[in-house]
Amino acid sequence: NFLAAVAYVRDGAGFAALDLSTGEFRATEFHGEDAGRRIEDELQQLRPKEVLYGSSAPLFDAEALPGDVRPDKGRPSPRGPVGYSETPLDDWIFAPDHAIPLLENHFGVMSLEGFGLAGKPAAASAAGAILHYVRSTQRGKLDHVDRIGFYERQNCLVLDAVTVRNLELIEPLFAGTDAGVTLFRSIDATVTPMGKRRLRSWMLRPSIQRAEIESRLDAVEVQVKDIVAREELRRALDGVLDLERLLSRVTLETANPRDVLALAASLGKIPAVRAALGRLGAERLQALHGLTDELADLREHIDKSIVPEPPISLSDGGVIHGGVDKELDELRDLSRNSKQYLAQIEQRERVRTGISSLKVKFNSIFGYYLEISKPNLHLVPTDYERKQTLVKKIVEIERRLFAELRAAIAGEAKRIRQTALALAEVDVLAALANIAALRNYCRPQFDDSGDLEILEGRHPVIEQQELSGVGDRFVPNDLFLNSTTHTILVLTGPNMGGKSTYLRQAALVVILAQMGSFVPARSVRLSVVDRVFTRIGASDSLARGRSTFMVEMTETAAILHTATPRSLILLDEVGRGTSTYDGLAIAWAAIEYLHARTRAKTLFATHYFELTELAELLSGVKNYHVSVKETGGGIVFLRKVEPGAADRSYGIEVAKLAGLPHEVIERAREVLAEHESAELRLTEQLASDESRPARAAQLTIFTPLSQPVLERLRELDLNRLTPLEALNLLAELKKQVE
Repeated sequence: NFLAAVAYVRDGAGFAALDLSTGEFRATEFHGEDAGRRIEDELQQLRPKEVLYGSSAPLFDAEALPGDVRPDKGRPSPRGPVGYSETPLDDWIFAPDHAIPLLENHFGVMSLEGFGLAGKPAAASAAGAILHYVRSTQRGKLDHVDRIGFYERQNCLVLDAVTVRNLELIEPLFAGTDAGVTLFRSIDATVTPMGKRRLRSWMLRPSIQRAEIESRLDAVEVQVKDIVAREELRRALDGVLDLERLLSRVTLETANPRDVLALAASLGKIPAVRAALGRLGAERLQALHGLTDELADLREHIDKSIVPEPPISLSDGGVIHGGVDKELDELRDLSRNSKQYLAQIEQRERVRTGISSLKVKFNSIFGYYLEISKPNLHLVPTDYERKQTLVKKIVEIERRLFAELRAAIAGEAKRIRQTALALAEVDVLAALANIAALRNYCRPQFDDSGDLEILEGRHPVIEQQELSGVGDRFVPNDLFLNSTTHTILVLTGPNMGGKSTYLRQAALVVILAQMGSFVPARSVRLSVVDRVFTRIGASDSLARGRSTFMVEMTETAAILHTATPRSLILLDEVGRGTSTYDGLAIAWAAIEYLHARTRAKTLFATHYFELTELAELLSGVKNYHVSVKETGGGIVFLRKVEPGAADRSYGIEVAKLAGLPHEVIERAREVLAEHESAELRLTEQLASDESRPARAAQLTIFTPLSQPVLERLRELDLNRLTPLEALNLLAELKKQVE
């Protein structure tokens, strides 16, 4: 439900977002050449319904984005499942001279310094544009929008849009896939709507502040150890409705009587929540206990004002309790009097009016009223009122009283919002503790060593599917990375062997740890990671004229340019989108670059077995493989990651498991044998310095070596060639024989 805005001020790009239904208001700004891409990451994560921007400038530089984003004057952009409407506004609305005073006036402050927006004109301009737009389009007050937070990505573990998508944090990678495959769905044990939103926020923005992480972990650990207190707290939270959105309806004057009663009912659960928190000793939980306001005075006011089962609409009447307003009570008494009194009225009015057919009647809508037939309407005294008039007065009074009650609630918006925020965090911490206890997660241990050590790590989503009866038994695996001797792990093995799962598993463990959760492993020791990068899979961006390989290289370039020694990088099959030799050369050079320049902890899954030679050349590169067991009729995937390089890819065996026709499988074996034989002959020729052209008994897809190529090979001094020069030369010779 977010409304977002983008503002460009001097050299900065500002971004702000408001969830009008909850009052959550945030802003940030970026500088530098990648500002457009970073704003796109914000949009991908936040997924707003609408984006505001200045009408004289395009929303984005399209070339900087992975999707086709155009300012379509309010029409949805062609962005598939993450689409949003784009709304251009006059440029003066985004001017700091307009936006900053507007914000100061709304929040009742002399400066935005207290909100962290001082000296942040781009962020303030985006936020001011949102406030201007909402004020001009929404009726009602905005009392629940009582604060704005400036956030900086340097305080969070950065997860760009590609990584969020590849790791399936919030949504499945492929449309139509069960949402249960996402990390969010797998660990979401929250019981309140506010908690669900907070969990999502923590997952998309894990902390890099070690003190903050440890504080969350302390709060989770004390609940893991005390099952009675944890269950008591979760029972108390269960049934607490969405206080933030109920408050929003109140302040926007759209809340009906049942909304107000629901608010009171949720407030009624807070004493039990506070009592449960009081029995848990973690410092963070005690701080949350202090922030949770029971609002007993407001709850009592609501309960005394609204009947227990009110109608949805005020027009139906019967919303306000008796005893609240004297005039209302008198009108109700007049409408619903005793039979004796009504009989006296009936007789008296017959005499006074001369209408012998005058009767006192009753129905459930109007109560008691005087009925006069049409022929006698001319005899009706002027002091009579039609029954609708009396009912209208009652409804008008109830509307006034209800509006006064809503205003009283809106006046306590800050107290309610503070309590809602505290309850959201309590819910998340209790949910994480519940998941940790049920699934035997461990507390991650943080230090400053720069290491990432996972013992018997599991993939949280796949493990949960297994526990639900879906899939095979999950095989835990170890991982060790550091910035010196184990910087890059080159992982080889067959398709379907578990390489991609192993890569994703490492990233998910880090994300869970830094959002303050226990993790699926026997033990985990790590230093704080600043960014997680992924290059997993690829898809053509045909709308922008970019091929699979172009997408792959663009994403890889972003990683190589921005990764730091504190980053975690997952690279899966880099280079496969082009020819074998080009792809191998690029993958080789990328590993050399990461080893020499970046020193980021890297997992590199590949089918290029030649890359395993780098372990002999670079001190920080280590080879690992996913093991398989060969049987008489094929292979069994053991899914165990072990030291050393794989000896073959088992591609034909995987193709057989996939059901390719027998003739295709057999021909593939022949072609593979032929290819391996050709490679062997080439090796022998190089070793003996003799030319022995192969005899072809049948047509082959491998061209015999030409004499010039052989002459060139004879002249080579292999001891003087670097690995990269050898690969480039090999690519050149290949072109000569094609």
